[in-house]
Amino acid sequence: MDITMRLAQQPEADELLGRSPLAALVGMLLDQQVPMEWAFSGPYTIARRMGADDLDAHAIAAHDPEAFAALLSEKPAVHRYPGSMAKRVQQLCAYLVEHYDGDAEAIWRDVQSGEELLERLKALPGFGEQKAQIFLALLGKQLGVRPEGWREAAGGYGRANVYRSAADITGPESLAKVRAHKQELKAAAKAAKGARTAKAAKAAGGK
Repeated sequence: MDITMRLAQQPEADELLGRSPLAALVGMLLDQQVPMEWAFSGPYTIARRMGADDLDAHAIAAHDPEAFAALLSEKPAVHRYPGSMAKRVQQLCAYLVEHYDGDAEAIWRDVQSGEELLERLKALPGFGEQKAQIFLALLGKQLGVRPEGWREAAGGYGRANVYRSAADITGPESLAKVRAHKQELKAAAKAAKGARTAKAAKAAGGK
């Protein structure tokens, strides 16, 4: 695997994401409650602070938890919540060591269908349905991992010519479109919540 990616918007970090399945997986894990570029630059920062040019699931899983949390907490921090995310990264790597001998690519190397791959991703610590579908779409759209039915298994994130998630980011322009889509979703959710609150208040006042 040696693909050009643009998720971190930082050449060295993107280069690592393109050649390291574990880095891409960890970047996806970190992609919550922080800007996508921050999340996907995290694997490069972790590797550099561990004195390596790639992430090693065995080394991360075996690392002292307090020391690993401190490593992610160094300024600039790897995540807004470096302590909790350090724990999640170690849990993910421990799972990979136990089930895939530390080889992240083994998750999809011999997979037979998109549905099977989705189930494998959902089994990973820290990966719910949505995160698993987004990463499945990322594998299919940018990393050439396309088992039968992968688009369907990825749901709306697997569709072509959309800008919904990290799977669709190939540069600054697409990043802006994905960010705009997320803002639209937030605005719609806020409006719906306001409407429900107003309806409830009206119902309560009528009693």
